[in-house]
Parts: sequence; structure tokens; C-alpha cells
Amino acid sequence: MSDTSLIQGNFTEATDPIALFAGWLEEAVASEVNDPTATALATVDTDGLPDVRMVLLKGFDDRGFVFYTNFESAKGSQIQATMKAAMCFHWKSLRRQVRVRGPVEIVTEAEADAYYTSRPRGSQIGAWASAQSRPLDDRATLEKAVADLTARYGDDTIPRPPHWSGFRIKPVAIEFWKDGAFRLHDRIKFTRQDEGAAWDRLRLYP
Repeated sequence: MSDTSLIQGNFTEATDPIALFAGWLEEAVASEVNDPTATALATVDTDGLPDVRMVLLKGFDDRGFVFYTNFESAKGSQIQATMKAAMCFHWKSLRRQVRVRGPVEIVTEAEADAYYTSRPRGSQIGAWASAQSRPLDDRATLEKAVADLTARYGDDTIPRPPHWSGFRIKPVAIEFWKDGAFRLHDRIKFTRQDEGAAWDRLRLYP
């Protein structure tokens, strides 16, 4: 039986966590009202204090899970200090959750350029205008920066800011959770020692 056929059936027998995630995400895209790719991203600061915020997943494959951000933001700085992070997807309509954790790598320049070019023009301007996570005196300052940049570039191509790129979490653990009656949920956890190694699967108590 293939992992695809296990999406609707007994997912706890799946052997490929990436294929299983792809199936669950496909169902979430069909059922979630807003942002099925939204995920809580967890990092730690220099004191070891956890930090979490929502980001959007922009790609995934056997190499890992990709999102993009301002590298000078809080999350950008925290990830670059440790090169480790975790994600948690929660799809309320499906009563499912997926947790991902592992070391992080920076995507290639080509990957970052390709995704940046695909963004709406307003989002490209925003990547330049926002000094993300840093103090802002008032909204008007941000709006002026947007207006100035819009006038500056006109109809010209807007280059990718040097401080804006993507991170890829290379999972060493992926856990799938599905709601069950009387809190008797189903949980399976996939782990591996290194990138490219075979996955081990373990069923967990709810």
C-alpha cells in the first residue's frame, strides 16, 4: 500500500513522512479557509529564551521546509545564531497537526531570487521598506518609505534586498498528530540521524 493511499486511511503505517505531509497539506489547501501553509516557527534568542511567530511555508521536498524572511529580523538573527529551528502546522478543519524540527540552511541565491521575483510588486517594495522587528516611530514613516521606493523604481525591476532570503529546515524529526475521540489521538514520529539517512517510525501515546 502506498503512502498516498494511507492519507485517508491508517496514516500511522506510512513510511515516507514527506509524502504523508504532501497529502495532508493538499487536503488542508482544500479545507482551510485561510493560509493552509501557515506554520508557527520556533527559535531561541541568545539567552536561550524561546520565541515563536507565524510564517508561511513556501516550499518543501526531501531536502526540507522553506520559508523566506528579512535576515535582520528577530527570527532571522536568532536562526543565524543557532542554525536550528522548529515548525508546527495546525489545521483546525482537519483536526491535524504536524511538527518539524532540525538544523537550518540558507537557500541558494537562485532559489531566493526565483521566489522574490514571483512575489507581488507591493511585497517586493515591502521587503525594502520594512526594517523588520526594529522600532518604528509611526505608521507614516513606513508609508513614506513605501512611497519613496515606489517612485524610485517606477516600472523598473526591483532587485532582491541583500538582507532578504530564505531558510530551509532540514528535518531530523517530523511528528504527525490526528485528533481522536476521548483524547485518544493518533501520533507517529519519524526521526533520522542525518540528512539523507533512512527514517525511523515510532508510534507515540497521545
